Amino acid sequence: MEYIKGMTWGWVGTRGTWANEAADFSMTEMTKLGVNWTAIALSALQDHPQATQINYQHEPTVTDAEVIWAIDTARDLGLKVCLKPVVNCANGVWRAHINFFDVDVPCEPKWSEWFASYTAFILHYAGIAQDTGCEMFCIGCEMVQTDRRAAEWRALISQVREVYTGVITYNCDKYQETNVTWWDAVDVISSSGYYPIDAWEERVATLEAFAAKQDKPFFFMEAGCPSRQGSSFLPNDWGLEGPDSMEEQDEYYRVMLAKIGSKPWFHGFMLWDWPAQLYPEAEAARNDDYCMYGKPAGKTIEAFYRQQV
Repeated sequence: MEYIKGMTWGWVGTRGTWANEAADFSMTEMTKLGVNWTAIALSALQDHPQATQINYQHEPTVTDAEVIWAIDTARDLGLKVCLKPVVNCANGVWRAHINFFDVDVPCEPKWSEWFASYTAFILHYAGIAQDTGCEMFCIGCEMVQTDRRAAEWRALISQVREVYTGVITYNCDKYQETNVTWWDAVDVISSSGYYPIDAWEERVATLEAFAAKQDKPFFFMEAGCPSRQGSSFLPNDWGLEGPDSMEEQDEYYRVMLAKIGSKPWFHGFMLWDWPAQLYPEAEAARNDDYCMYGKPAGKTIEAFYRQQV
């Protein structure tokens, strides 16, 4: 498998923010970092963690036309594409907490109901991925409480393969790589590599031992760090408060790339993230989010990506 020099583009996929001049500029600027892949990421909503209906055909989710535009634009720029539909909770609770009773109880929401809706959601975008020639399709992201439902995930993957013929991956959450029991059902293993800057030695050793037992490639579908003080120790906490610090973000990337980026068993990154609507480059120092546009971390990433073959 070629090394994935990737970036996640377009999150959260809010209707009206794609398929316009600003979005085209954003994706073009992203390619200047030497990327060869992009994960085009969009979100659909269920009301709360115990809701069983996923609303993907209505606002605020981007339209199918916007999704197709993003894929076509990326392909025109010479990028390979992973389409990544993600479910979120409208009440703000993280999707990792979507959960139901293991045994069905009358009058309570059920796994079977949720997976039926989730399968319809995923199959819809799998069809778009197939029709547009996406090289990879991500069937889920950081769904920690669902990971134990191996039979349902295997059934979903089987149905996806009926409509999509490309590479299938699942993006497990940080620290969950060794907990998923159905990795054999996907083609590529991926996870969210939001590990603290002082934890890389331990995590690389753990991941190397994990990867050695697999018969397929492993990469980070997400990894990154906001540009604010304290974030290098809690890179997964997008709400962490602290002063702006482009320097701390850059140091995090330097350490991460040095510790794991060139390991022979590791196959790359879809870094987090690059929005469809960029802030002005002159205001980069006042932007404390994950995007590295106009920040020192962008140069660090570009230098690393351009030396990978």
